[in-house]
Amino acid sequence: MIPADAFAPHPRPYRVVQWATGTLGRCLIRGVLDRPDMELAGAWVHTPAKAGVDAGTLAGRAPAGVTATRDLQDVLDLDADCVVYAPTPALDRYAELDLICALLSSGKNLISTNGYVYPHAHGPQFVTELEQACKRGGASVHGSGVSSGFMADVMPLVLSRLSRGITHVYARECSDFARHPSWQMVHHTVGFGKDEDAYLRALRPNRTAMRALFAESLHLVAAGLGADLDEIDMDVEHRLARTDLATAAGPIPRGTVAAARWTFSGLVSGRPVITVEIVHKADAAAMPDEWGGPGYSLRVDGRPALTLTADENWVSDPIAGAAAHVLNSVPVVCAAPPGIRTYLDLPMICGRMRI
Repeated sequence: MIPADAFAPHPRPYRVVQWATGTLGRCLIRGVLDRPDMELAGAWVHTPAKAGVDAGTLAGRAPAGVTATRDLQDVLDLDADCVVYAPTPALDRYAELDLICALLSSGKNLISTNGYVYPHAHGPQFVTELEQACKRGGASVHGSGVSSGFMADVMPLVLSRLSRGITHVYARECSDFARHPSWQMVHHTVGFGKDEDAYLRALRPNRTAMRALFAESLHLVAAGLGADLDEIDMDVEHRLARTDLATAAGPIPRGTVAAARWTFSGLVSGRPVITVEIVHKADAAAMPDEWGGPGYSLRVDGRPALTLTADENWVSDPIAGAAAHVLNSVPVVCAAPPGIRTYLDLPMICGRMRI
């Protein structure tokens, strides 16, 4: 349980380390610099060219007095309350487990933007290693974000409060990447701009990564609704660009992959009880007929049945929204007892009003 006095005003700003400085990571740095209750304690970077550069400069701000590093030991040695972990999504969750455990064992809470919303989905050994690292460091680990970490899991659970006798939960997200500035995300992670053969060659490891990520969301929803999933079924389809597309992250040539739909179904006794559908489009305006338009749709089949929909304008800046969700979690996670802290373990995480 969370102690009753756990959310009293913190005596000093939370010292936050930013792990990786891609598009989201830079937004997170700006968010930390803008909050009076936080200060930037460190920054880890992936590319050698960024090492030694001031983190404020990397984020497009004035120098913050924090030099970016590529050395894990530099981060482990820091006096910090929390690491915000925002690298490219891992293809193999176990491959990064030693790193996550090292950060936790050093006494730093960790909030991830890619996974860890429900680590129990990866089995008892995975959970045991995380819990032992949390115990060694007196720290907690938590997963946050928008797709996984909010719309695919937290919002269905919030909506389910208004229904009973629930038989099925459905969540759909359609993302338009036309204005997304990250080449790494659009071309590498999502795979747009590849010819069909190259896309299919990369699909096997990408299937593993996507299953690992969204299996957590399905298991989190199931746990919140008191269900045990027998298995998770996954399907993926893709479409090719019918014309050359110009996106913020670079061109998507005609005939290359420009849209994909991932469907994840949590099964009980062979019947889907939780379904998450993730649609990615390189340019939604140029591909209006592929699997509907951008936005979100949530449906809970129960008594009463509930539906919540939002178009692509539901958030003015999705990257800033993801960053805000993470940073709003920092005080709650730092105050929580050591261990794995999912949405089910934490009180409501809210933003702060500026008056």
